[in-house]
Amino acid sequence: MKKYILLIFAVITCFSACDDILDRPQKSSPDDSTYWKDENTVRLFVNGFYANYFVGYNSGWGTAYAPLRGYNFCDDLTKTGVQDLFEASVPSSRKTANTETTLETPEMLAEYWGPTWSFVWVRKVNILHERLEEMKEEGKLSDTEYAHWKGVACFFRGFEYSRLVSVFGDVPYFDASFSESDFDTMYKDRDDRGYVMDKVYEDFQYALENIRESDGNQYLNRYMAAGFITRLMLFEGTWQKYHNLDSDRAKKYLQLVESAGDYVISSGKYKFTSDFRSLFGSQDLAGNEEVLMYRHYDDALAVRHCIASYCNRNEGDLGYGANLSLAKSFICADGQPYQLSSLSNADVLDISNMVATRDPRFEATFWHEPMVTSPTLLYCCKFIDREGVNYYGQTPPAIYASNTNTNDYPVMRYAEVVLNWIEAKAELAESYGGSAVTQADLDVSVNAIRNRPLDDEAIQKGVQQTAPLTIGAIPDDPFRDVEVSALLWEIRRERRMEFFGEHTRLLDIKRWKKIQHMSGENCPDILRGIWTNFPQELTEFLVEDKVGVLQVEKEDGTIVTYDGTNASQMVGYYIPVNVQDRDSFTDRVYLSPVGEQQITEYSQKGYKLTQTTLW
Repeated sequence: MKKYILLIFAVITCFSACDDILDRPQKSSPDDSTYWKDENTVRLFVNGFYANYFVGYNSGWGTAYAPLRGYNFCDDLTKTGVQDLFEASVPSSRKTANTETTLETPEMLAEYWGPTWSFVWVRKVNILHERLEEMKEEGKLSDTEYAHWKGVACFFRGFEYSRLVSVFGDVPYFDASFSESDFDTMYKDRDDRGYVMDKVYEDFQYALENIRESDGNQYLNRYMAAGFITRLMLFEGTWQKYHNLDSDRAKKYLQLVESAGDYVISSGKYKFTSDFRSLFGSQDLAGNEEVLMYRHYDDALAVRHCIASYCNRNEGDLGYGANLSLAKSFICADGQPYQLSSLSNADVLDISNMVATRDPRFEATFWHEPMVTSPTLLYCCKFIDREGVNYYGQTPPAIYASNTNTNDYPVMRYAEVVLNWIEAKAELAESYGGSAVTQADLDVSVNAIRNRPLDDEAIQKGVQQTAPLTIGAIPDDPFRDVEVSALLWEIRRERRMEFFGEHTRLLDIKRWKKIQHMSGENCPDILRGIWTNFPQELTEFLVEDKVGVLQVEKEDGTIVTYDGTNASQMVGYYIPVNVQDRDSFTDRVYLSPVGEQQITEYSQKGYKLTQTTLW
């Protein structure tokens, strides 16, 4: 989409960020008075939001908010040595490193999967709101044009505040621009999280009622907005529930997830007609019926990314690999967890057996043999097409190498909408008096996903579609968290299989208040790789350099270290080199502290900025 590479010089000139504490400068410059002429100028301004919120694979070497590389900090991924640590102290500053709005380089706090303490985008969207009002009064926009673009503005303001709240909890809420001399507003303290998210709720309601159902190819429409609203409101609704904040708000937000999901589902516009791998490796997602919105990459337009190159099997610096905990979560093809499955060798957790016995997403996500380029030997090839992995040991074409990749990314897809929707329905049914989840509900969500077509390569490997989830026979996984119902457990499992390497996992375990899944002491499988028979599968590891380094763990917990003479014993769960658990952490890591500099700058102006709870 050309909108992703537009350098909106006029807009940036008019609305560049300044260097004050909260990035809230004066709302206009001399050029502002001549910019807002008609709907086309509004569209041009709004295009500047796309790369910040619909990041896709990012661009060039950028990895913020990009799958696989931008979302490394979670319990699905493990590296050699000590695992990444949670933040242990208040930083000197939490402000964005950029002093200017840079549309193609969104800021991201890696440990929180969200933005820094910056209100640049809040200010930009509030300016948009105000200019729309002025244009309507001056007759430059019709009522219908105004309603649509106000809906778009509401959507982006809600999006930004949802992300800020997910990182910091309470944040100052601004719904209008203000003078740089208005210190009372500029240095206001945080507003309560619930107050802010009620404002977001109102914005999202307006967006759902007024954004056009169609506004041109790949421009934000009501269906796309509804999809993102299911994501953002599910986060907040379940956060309010599991963090014991406000049950009325939890119910209200979850009901909005349900209604937004109903809108998309009932439209009949979206279907599961593509195999899983094609969703991420395709050079053009146009026409894919599962995709509500995608980011298109095009070499001719110099719009490229680097993510596929980390899936081409040649990359030797992945840093992180999928761990045993994730592998064990994949459901078997008969619809049962592996401990209960009747499939032959379902409880043998090496890659070849898992490919043959697991949900098709396992085979589509990982290479079918152990790979030394992964710290856990389980190598992700999800974000590249089937051809791109065949250049192992060779120089691959540019579309599979370096930062010249051009496969598209599905920014919002139907699978996410229906999984957000079914989880909200289950939460409402179990805790808030909602209608019970029916077989029909499962059939249009979990089971529709499981019925995705298989591509030829998967079929040749013997991969089979997974049996449907049946409302009267929900599996009772022996590993299930006793605090979670069997139905919700299976919905959560479905998310983990569906979204590996994408934007969900850390935010999921945070909203469910399960951050202790990040502890190897509590969940030792996050410190282990896949079951590997080294004499048969990786003889190159049985060398002198691996003496005293290569280790495996047997089923009984016994650890065997390679000593140069015991090659036949090197069969078990691979232990990544020098792997160590992360330092202990407390519940304060659910939210980010603000920086000392931000608190000091408030104080210097005679105001107080409250630090994040528990920090």
